[in-house]
Amino acid sequence: MRLVLPWPPSVNHYWRSVPIRGRSGRGVRVVLSREGKAYRRDVCARLRGHDQRPMESRLHVRVVLYPPTRRAIDIDNRMKALLDALEHARIYHDDSQIDRLVIERGEVFKGGKAVVEITEVHPS
Repeated sequence: MRLVLPWPPSVNHYWRSVPIRGRSGRGVRVVLSREGKAYRRDVCARLRGHDQRPMESRLHVRVVLYPPTRRAIDIDNRMKALLDALEHARIYHDDSQIDRLVIERGEVFKGGKAVVEITEVHPS
């Protein structure tokens, strides 16, 4: 399976800490950020016509990230949002199914994009 998806947000922008007050005092709850929710919605919308049941087997995933600018990025910093969005879009049940994950940096692409290739690994 080959998917072309939008440029994922950095893990630094994917989560937000929200202060909470409770009976036991103060604390912090970590929630998905607006940017994280928007990315997840965008991926789900792009894959909505994708009539397929979630993959059940072990998976090999190859991702080529095409950054929107030449600015320095950590390519591994983009994977949490991308893999979570694929799970949320029901491409697979859980990212724990992934046995091999290969991440590559592509050329600069206006707006950025992620090209994902997913191969099911069938047990022998």
